[in-house]
Amino acid sequence: MDDELLRRLARITREERAILHGGGVDKTLYASGGVFRVDAEKMIERGRLMSIRPHTRFAPFPRHSHNYVEIMYMCKGKTVHRINGDACVTLREGELLFLNRHASHAIQRAEAGDIAVNFIILPQFFDEAFQLMGMDNVLAQFLLGELRAGGAAVSYLHFRVREVRPVQNLVENLIWTTVDEPAGTCRVGQVTMGLLLMLLMQYTDHIDAPAAGAGSPLVVAALREIETNYRTASLSEVAAAHHVSVSYLSAEVKRATGSTFKQLLCQKRMDAAARMLRETRLPVQEICAAVGYDNTSYFHRLFRAQYGITPKEYRARL
Repeated sequence: MDDELLRRLARITREERAILHGGGVDKTLYASGGVFRVDAEKMIERGRLMSIRPHTRFAPFPRHSHNYVEIMYMCKGKTVHRINGDACVTLREGELLFLNRHASHAIQRAEAGDIAVNFIILPQFFDEAFQLMGMDNVLAQFLLGELRAGGAAVSYLHFRVREVRPVQNLVENLIWTTVDEPAGTCRVGQVTMGLLLMLLMQYTDHIDAPAAGAGSPLVVAALREIETNYRTASLSEVAAAHHVSVSYLSAEVKRATGSTFKQLLCQKRMDAAARMLRETRLPVQEICAAVGYDNTSYFHRLFRAQYGITPKEYRARL
């Protein structure tokens, strides 16, 4: 990370000075009422969708939840997190931790050299990201949708991406953008966050302990199979690779996403076919084969069921 940016983030804050003089984390700075639920209204300036603040050091940060999506980036050193009372996550330099709106979270004491930043993000901030990514990425829809909605299937995502230089560059740019706050910061920040999320969705194999539920890593593996190999995707191959039965994995996918593996695969294939119809002049029969079907009539039935018209009519309307 840039030395100047790191120096600015390492400055001891007023809150940290009070802690060093014998105080603890002042909950009134973060929340109102008896329950320690950090409130976005105390963290984000009115009218904005995202804010950034250095993580508070020199004292354990008590267990809390929050009514926004939190992304923590470790600039230097490490922090140790206890999530939902059981999962223990050590966040090291260059790694990212995403927490949804209902995750319960406590952090062990960080020292002077443990420098992290918290991105405090309202759910609507992700609208730009979804527009940039499109809606045909089933894995992104599941992971980011759960984070945004605060669902139980994905309470947190830990990305071990310290060696992925493009990720590091985008995060640093995002921090600079927010710290300097020039005109147009919100729009630039949204676009940069969208690019970051698009990039991270290419590194889902770098996710460690992605959720509270024991079956969630299997669900991510199944959705990754659809996203990266939709033409020949096989649930049985994913099940065999993870030493579970097909029926168990199928039930986990349905429980987490509300849809079966077959339904999600069909959605991905139809979305890919629609994109090819929009962006290429390939014959419909070639598109049918390209997305994994050898029966053109069956492909036409599936396409009409999703879009209400035939592939030829879909292309003609464009």
